[in-house]
Amino acid sequence: MSALNRVPSLMARAGTASALTLAAVGGSIVVPGAAGEAAAATVGTKALKVAASKKGSPYQWGATGPNRFDCSGLTLYSFKKAGKKLPRTAAQQYNKTRHISKSSRKAGDLVFFHSGSYVYHVGIYAGQNRIWHAPKTGDVVRLQKIWTKSVWYGRVK
Repeated sequence: MSALNRVPSLMARAGTASALTLAAVGGSIVVPGAAGEAAAATVGTKALKVAASKKGSPYQWGATGPNRFDCSGLTLYSFKKAGKKLPRTAAQQYNKTRHISKSSRKAGDLVFFHSGSYVYHVGIYAGQNRIWHAPKTGDVVRLQKIWTKSVWYGRVK
């Protein structure tokens, strides 16, 4: 038996292991506080899947699902299904998220479209500079490229 193969049994007898030892044998380390980001990513990923599942649903101003949506109605519905409560409007949702930079955005984060300080639209970031959203009257829920630089990003807490 090689020394590397004996490490796990030696660690079991000792009852403890250093991070370096765990890394050498392919173990994992639990880092306090890291679970929050992982859990947030999971909620966002779930919400993203819900939004994508609504592809083709008609836009209707003021609608919150399950068959018709406006922009913030789609995000509210998607995050509710993922286990998080959001307020009703895009502006209220922006105020309830943790604001993040463009370079920190991840799939499942919210993308807020603004003119000056006025937030007028929201979608769920899908990666590759695209969002799932309910665009406007006469349109349907769809995946679309972000069309402007006047956006802010938020992560649901």
